[in-house]
Amino acid sequence: MFNYLPEGLLLGTAENDSCLRSADALSECIRSQKILEARCCVCDSRHDLIVDLPCMRGVIPREEGALGITEGTTKDIALISRVNKPVCFVVKEISRDEYGEYALLSRREAQEMCERDFISKLLPGDIINAKVTHLEQFGCFVDIGCGIPSLIPIDLISVSRISHPSDRFYVGQNIRAVIKSFENGRVCLSHKELLGTWEQNAQKFSQGETVTGIIRSVESYGVFVELAPNLAGLAEPRDNVFINQSASVYIKAIIPEKMKIKLVIVDTFEPFDDVPQPDELKYFIDEGHIDRWHYSSESAAKQIETIF
Repeated sequence: MFNYLPEGLLLGTAENDSCLRSADALSECIRSQKILEARCCVCDSRHDLIVDLPCMRGVIPREEGALGITEGTTKDIALISRVNKPVCFVVKEISRDEYGEYALLSRREAQEMCERDFISKLLPGDIINAKVTHLEQFGCFVDIGCGIPSLIPIDLISVSRISHPSDRFYVGQNIRAVIKSFENGRVCLSHKELLGTWEQNAQKFSQGETVTGIIRSVESYGVFVELAPNLAGLAEPRDNVFINQSASVYIKAIIPEKMKIKLVIVDTFEPFDDVPQPDELKYFIDEGHIDRWHYSSESAAKQIETIF
């Protein structure tokens, strides 16, 4: 049974390394169509990918570099950007040229297998592995298996509002995501449903505590402070506070029926020049399937839910 993982998760595993160790082991993988991984070291002038194999040179021809390259629906930047990164592939044949023996590889076929045997069988509400590949203002691009991309829109990353996906994620981070829908052959993802309901997050805090938060929004009527990715409270207005600034806040009241947490800002802290990566995420759900997610507390007047 194949395990279709985001690229990079097979690299360095004992099973993967043993298959790359010798020509005989690679030949066996031709018969089994086993998906392997190695690091791309060069994208040459023809946009063929040269792969660093322990036993010989590996070559992924341009047209075998990704789904959609031949058809023009995938741009060549998808190949150029793989240099110094892991790539998955199946071994097609072992051949020889003027430079010696080499393995002819196909990343496209690995992606076709992933689409056919894994992605096509997913349903809305299924929870999957994903790996952050790059961040844009509007959302987070992820690899959902064998380098196949998908997008988590910024408004679906967490309930607590953020100004940029880098407030929550960093490139190379392994995360979990939930299938939201399928549109025009593309997989649409969400993330906020895995980070807990209002009550689950609020239970970690108590009235009278002073805790650390992150300022996410500054309004005329108050300051929104994130206590957890799916939980924010409102502090009284205060001068000289800024978005993404850390703050210590006193929890004045927790009101489940209104889904409100009243805060008082005790102090703020200037950001460091070398901004650290976001904290590792803590998931309340990280596997299986969900049909419905209800964020609101039972007594709240405003009910927020996702139906898959």
